[in-house]
Order: sequence, then structure tokens, then C-alpha cells
Amino acid sequence: MSFQAPKGTFDWMPPRSEWALIVRDALSAPARRAGYGYIETPAFEDTGLFARGVGESTDIVTKEMYTFQSKGGQSLTLRPEGTASVVRAVLEHGLYGGALPIKLWYSGSYFRYEKAQAGRYRHFSQVGAEALGAEDPALDAELIVLASDGYASLGLKNVRLLINSLGCKECRPAYRAALQDFLRGLDLDEATRQRIEINPLRILDDKRPEVQAQLVDAPLVTDHLCGACKAYHEEVRSLLTGAGLTYSDDPRLVRGLDYYTRTTFEFIHDGLGAQSAVGGGGRYDGLSEMIGGPALPSVGWALGVDRTVLAMEAEGLLTERPGQVEVFAVPLGEEARRRIFSLVAELRRDGIAVDMAFGGRGVKGAMKAADRSGARFALILGERDIEAGAVQVKDLTTGEQTAVPLAGVVDVLKGKLS
Repeated sequence: MSFQAPKGTFDWMPPRSEWALIVRDALSAPARRAGYGYIETPAFEDTGLFARGVGESTDIVTKEMYTFQSKGGQSLTLRPEGTASVVRAVLEHGLYGGALPIKLWYSGSYFRYEKAQAGRYRHFSQVGAEALGAEDPALDAELIVLASDGYASLGLKNVRLLINSLGCKECRPAYRAALQDFLRGLDLDEATRQRIEINPLRILDDKRPEVQAQLVDAPLVTDHLCGACKAYHEEVRSLLTGAGLTYSDDPRLVRGLDYYTRTTFEFIHDGLGAQSAVGGGGRYDGLSEMIGGPALPSVGWALGVDRTVLAMEAEGLLTERPGQVEVFAVPLGEEARRRIFSLVAELRRDGIAVDMAFGGRGVKGAMKAADRSGARFALILGERDIEAGAVQVKDLTTGEQTAVPLAGVVDVLKGKLS
């Protein structure tokens, strides 16, 4: 019997896995520069956290969570998203009693039992950022700009930004009522009709063509915003424009989670087919209260590592091999192996990426390994080199080879690589 990765999951393998690391670093770098501190939460939480925070009517809670019972009888769930866990941690550790806003970023694995397809996996990776404890359009705009900067730093050209406002507790009820009246007149299946009474906005997020076709004339939330929400949204839009971002208004953008209020946004890449969203987020001013905490207006986003790699592939940005070694060491004989091992360790400590030939390979096999590694230079050490106190440095691009004193090889390689 041979084991395989579970359906809906996959293994990150080199060199593609190196791109995943690059994407994580690039997407989180703007947030780190903006004062966001790193937070890491458990991969599983009390099931009630997600049921109350994400929303009992959402597909995530009703269909997609990996839930199990611990040996102590507690219902636990593998985290399907990151925001609820971050808010729980902030409340548990009392961070809201200090300086506000609390700015945090995170990166990790998330789990949803979804229909497996390209770009939609049951185990996926995200980078997230949250700003908690302040109701300020500048925070919404800041996070959107940080995400946009992350995508741009990877060289992506075809990422589009969609934004919307979902209103607040003052104006949402009137829109909810208008939407419910409209939806009750449509030809919908029973499960969808039940959502009309629980959370009608979720129906706008239904991706089925037969449902979308009936929503063409649905009332728009932007037509029901109160004065405060209109002013807030206009300020977010103005700040984005001032920061040089191009965006499109999408009055039907509601996202898939119950906790969103006011600003919602999504980053789209048209080269990914049906699963075109590479990231998104919004404001969630009531989430803290939903899970038993004080009022803590907040905003955040989650950006998909997997889909961002796919977007880079769609734009032809994965042509180079990342993370490759710069120098490959080739020892000829046992004494050379011992000597070059120490030299390799020294080079690595000086910040040079070095690999070496293992397993007693001959010159031909070792040099083939050097070529496959993608290294720029090979270090070749034989008995005559040891006697001369030197090592051969071979440029694997030009084939030029020179003898360099062992005592000076680190400085020579640093100079060549710079």
C-alpha cells in the first residue's frame, strides 16, 4: 500500500515551494514595515469561536469545517480562517487595554472541506494582517495599500482591487429588509430561501449562475447607506486615490463571512479562472462583541499564498529558480572531503549559499551535480590543491577556472558574487 496526500491537499515541493516562501515574505513585508507585530495562534480552536464569530449561516460553518471531539469531550475545529482566532487572542491576553490600534500580522495553514479544484484547496496557506481597536478610514486604506504593495513587490501586474461598503448597524436593517422583499419573489431552492431570513446578504455571494441571473435587479447596499457610512466610504476611496491605487466599486461585493461591516474589498486576478480572488478583507466592528468581548472596531485582510503563486505562474513570473545555491563544493578524495567540509561551513556562516557533493562521487558525477544545483561557482579541491594550500574556483557559466589560496577564498567568492 502506498499513501498519498488527502484529496484537496498537495505537497509543496522544490523549486515551487521556494516561491511559496518568497510570497509569504513579500506579502508580509509591507505590514512589518508599518508596525504590525507577528502573532501565531493554535491551528485548532473551540468550535463555538467560529460558529459565533464567522457566522452560523455561512457555508464555512454549516458545510466546510473540520470538527472533532477531543479526548476530554471538547468540540474543536481546525481553523477555517484567521481573524476570529486573532480577536480571541487579543481578548484573552487583554491587549485592548493598551495602546490602540493593535496591529498584528500572521501566516499559517487553514482548513475547509470544500469541493477540490484548482485554486481551491482543503488545506491552504494565507498571510493575514489585522488592526484592532480603532474606527478610522485611514486604517482601512492603510491595510488595502499594504496588500497592494505586497502584490506589486512580486512583480504582479494584473491584480485588480474591488471595494464596497456594507453599511453599519444603523443603516443595514433597512437594506436587509429591502433585500429580503426582493429575494422572496425569486425562484430559489429551499436551502437558499431559508437564508433569506437568516442572512440575506449571503445570497448575493452565491456563485451559482442560476442564482446570479436572478440577482441582476437586486437592491444595492450602497443605495441604503446612512450619511456616516457614505462619508466613511468616500474617505477610504479618497485615501486610496491619493496613495495612487486604482480600484473599481463593486456594490455586490459582500465577502463570505458574517462579521463584515462598512469597508469590504477583494483582490482579483483574471488569470485564475473561477477562483479569481487572491485576497481580501474588510472592517468587522462587531466581531469582538459577538465572541463575548468589549466593543473593538477592527479591520483586516487575508491574502492567499497558494493563489498568489498561481497568479505569478499565470503571468510567467516563475521562470527563475529561487533559493538556489551559489557555490557547489567538489572534494576529490577523503582528505579533501574533510578539508572542504570545514570550508563549506565557513562560507555558509559568512552568508554564502553552498552545497557540496556527497557519497564519494567522482569528478564527472560531482560536476553534474554542481550543474544541476544552479550554482554560479564550483570549488574543486584535490590532493595537489591541498599541498599547494589552494582551491580551484570554477565559473560554471564561462568555464574559467583559477586557483585561489584557501585563506582568501571566502573574500574572493564574496567579491565575485557581489
